Amino acid sequence: MGAEAKCLVTVGRKQVEGKALLETDALIFRGGDVRLTLPFASVKTLEARDGVLHVNAGDGVVKLALGVTAAKWAEKIRNPPSRADKLGVKAGQSVWLVNATDDDLTRELTARGATIVARTTKPVDVIFYFVESRASLSKLATLRAKLQPQGALWTVRPKGSPNISEGDVMKAGKDAGLVDVKVVRFSDTHTAEKFVIPVAKR
Repeated sequence: MGAEAKCLVTVGRKQVEGKALLETDALIFRGGDVRLTLPFASVKTLEARDGVLHVNAGDGVVKLALGVTAAKWAEKIRNPPSRADKLGVKAGQSVWLVNATDDDLTRELTARGATIVARTTKPVDVIFYFVESRASLSKLATLRAKLQPQGALWTVRPKGSPNISEGDVMKAGKDAGLVDVKVVRFSDTHTAEKFVIPVAKR
């Protein structure tokens, strides 16, 4: 999600000011000597009351004074976006999976109402290209030609791999005539970068 806010946090009898981060699957706080990571899956009780978010993730209630944001954060924690939401895939879109290594992705996108294509006889709305090395990035220009003018090309790469880095992906995308617009956590092991064709060239 990537939302953040400065706030006062109460943990037991201690109060400290710092920064709260609402990530994809966890609520994080950093301030003073307090370091908290509260996974959504561990939250036992959750309530937004009078601008304060009350979260119990098993070790007592943590209170975050977020003001009007408290209720919005509570709703996002209760109903976190699915991976398809984060990737922006919509019903009716055509999706091409290239070198796919995640079987669950096909099921998730099909459930969303997208059409998975085995080959491209015409330009598609979304391409997911699974890359494992710098050398594989040379194919981006070819894939760009298979994309609808307003489509999205996602590269999916392993996190922390010495064989391919974020910098490698960004440079290759630029060299292929694409613009990077978003980075998301694809899974525990992979990161996805979104590229689009520049508006002036559509």
